[in-house]
Amino acid sequence: MGGLGLALLNSLDIGLLLFIIAVGLNIIFGVLNVINFAHGALYMLGAYLAYTCIVSLGFPFWLTLLFAPLIVAALAVAIDRGMLRFIYQREVTDSLLLTFALLLILNEATRLIWGPGIHIIDPPAVLQGAIQLGGDLSYPRYSAFVLVVGGLTLLGLWLLFNRTRIGKIMRAAALDREMAQVLCINTRLMITGVFAFGAWLAAVGGVVAAPMRAIDPGMGDKIIIESFIVVVIGGLGSFPGALLGAIILGLIHGLGGRYLPDINLVLPFIGMALVLLIKPHGLLGSRKSA
Repeated sequence: MGGLGLALLNSLDIGLLLFIIAVGLNIIFGVLNVINFAHGALYMLGAYLAYTCIVSLGFPFWLTLLFAPLIVAALAVAIDRGMLRFIYQREVTDSLLLTFALLLILNEATRLIWGPGIHIIDPPAVLQGAIQLGGDLSYPRYSAFVLVVGGLTLLGLWLLFNRTRIGKIMRAAALDREMAQVLCINTRLMITGVFAFGAWLAAVGGVVAAPMRAIDPGMGDKIIIESFIVVVIGGLGSFPGALLGAIILGLIHGLGGRYLPDINLVLPFIGMALVLLIKPHGLLGSRKSA
């Protein structure tokens, strides 16, 4: 029973980290109708900036967690103003092709700046070690920290979309951008802000994941695949769907790794295929998710 409890905690830990990353991808699609393949590269940049700030520059982890995502968000503003604004009115496939090219560019730029090797970051001292759960059971402090960050992100996003004017504007623009313009909403500023916010979430996920995972130039490719699985399972453009999809994928990874290790790598794709067969628009998605 203790082993199952730890497996469930690990599943929730994985799921909430995936939620932080995938929800940014879902918000960008829901509001901007852009499939951002470069989202994984922005997550990767968050992790690499964390490595540079902590290891090379000696910044504390908490300061890095504050500033590294802001740097990535600033880069996202430049990407939006310099590239994406030209394709917002085109077919969604155009955004997919453009952001895929951007993913390749950022991957190569990362190799040129940081090299092709693997980098490691230690958790901050206060988050090292384990928490005793009773008896012989213990749980890593840093994993518990990820649970807290994931929970706070979920709460913050819910409050943003349901209790703030900015969140209601984003939801209105997702439903009908032309009507939002009629209501004198600055959609140009809103579009840039949404793309930067999605990039900020990806970078937060990168910084949080950096002490848990090896930092390498291919990490963005891996996470974008998992993020797409999350949004396909939950429903592309659906905020609750992103949470549901992330928790389901977390359970697949956590329980599958414990009980079905031989086929764990293919279980996410099997789960995605089953959802597509039963509900092509995702478990909480629709033909026009918002």
